[in-house]
Amino acid sequence: QVQLVESGGGLVQAGGSLRLSCAASGRSFSGHAMGWFRQAPGKDREFVTAISWSGGTTYYADSVKGRFTVSRDNAKNTVYLQMNSLKPEDTAVYYCAASFSDIIRIREYDYAYWGQGTQVTVSS
Repeated sequence: QVQLVESGGGLVQAGGSLRLSCAASGRSFSGHAMGWFRQAPGKDREFVTAISWSGGTTYYADSVKGRFTVSRDNAKNTVYLQMNSLKPEDTAVYYCAASFSDIIRIREYDYAYWGQGTQVTVSS
């Protein structure tokens, strides 16, 4: 059974930082790009960032560029999202997902496996 499990969410004040982790089990995602999405209350889920298998290629939504950093440790089958300078508008449930391929995509339907999400709340 394939599982993606996110952790590291929580409550933080504006300007603070959090580091999310996404651990994969049940199979290796060798050769697959990984992505992070988020869904705020009452809004559609939106793309945040993605990283290629090698880690050499990353892509960020404009709203998080310069504040968030995605990375991965393939030996640990884990992807990370370092979030700095957090804003109240970053409040959302954050999901990690494994793409069908190593091509970085920004649409949900290009991702085959999803985690259950972790809540991030940024207070003003």
